[in-house]
Amino acid sequence: MGPTASGKTDLAVAVVDALAPMLPCEIVSVDSALVYRGLDIGTAKPSPALRARYPHRLVDICDPAEAYSAARFRADALAAIAQIRARGALPLLVGGTMLYFRALLRGLSPLPEADPALRERLAREATARGPAGMHGWLADVDPAAAARIHPNDPQRVQRALEVYLASGRPMSSLWQVGDGGLDLPTVKLVRSPRERAVLHRRIETRFDAMLAAGFLDEVRGLMRRGDLAPELPAMRAVGYRQAWAHLAGALDAAAMRARALAATRQLAKRQYTWLRSEPDCTWLWDEVAPLAEALAILRRRVGLGA
Repeated sequence: MGPTASGKTDLAVAVVDALAPMLPCEIVSVDSALVYRGLDIGTAKPSPALRARYPHRLVDICDPAEAYSAARFRADALAAIAQIRARGALPLLVGGTMLYFRALLRGLSPLPEADPALRERLAREATARGPAGMHGWLADVDPAAAARIHPNDPQRVQRALEVYLASGRPMSSLWQVGDGGLDLPTVKLVRSPRERAVLHRRIETRFDAMLAAGFLDEVRGLMRRGDLAPELPAMRAVGYRQAWAHLAGALDAAAMRARALAATRQLAKRQYTWLRSEPDCTWLWDEVAPLAEALAILRRRVGLGA
């Protein structure tokens, strides 16, 4: 696990190589953007060459016009884990979508079904209040959810309000009571630089590399399809939302870059919030030889030889 741009994939493939003589590993992606076909550059999706050498489950499994949920991820991940274990291999879950990790490890709590009338009411409220007003409303009734949901993510803000209004309970309280967790021994490793400023520099360097690699052309191609819109979950991924606005004429290039970087830093902040609340994690900082530390922990916990 770890925040965006922290080096999770590099560590994962190094672990696979190091353990190969003793125990084969297979990677299962835990990333809500990598599931989408055609979202390659802006998601920092592992290259086809890397995935040919280190296959990744749950990458490129749905179209950007589809919605992909934590419940669907949980079902897909459990199936992948079962298949990997049946071959005598070790599942290595790698990613930064903390809600997906929690859904897998702790199970999902029952949430109220969608209510069309309530959603229509919330849509009217959103028109009247605007994004800041809706997020402020959520902060009043469910501060924990508001801290984890960005004000510019209206779908998640409205869903959290919908859950509260339908159940009378904050959605954050329901996150804590999931059942049907993963009944397997689990080792939790968090890859991260110790200094937040280091991560911010990596985020900036990576985004500029994405732009140089043709990220805007990728988004132009998605826009030309004609069946996608900025409100879709895939197009709300960090970077894509800002690139879409730029290509639609709503932002100049400098503002697009600044907003994309700010949104990515906000994502990292939310990821840190989740990670700090996750029990039994070992943090692998830059200065502690992350691969050696990860292997030492796995040898102790998984029972591998030296």
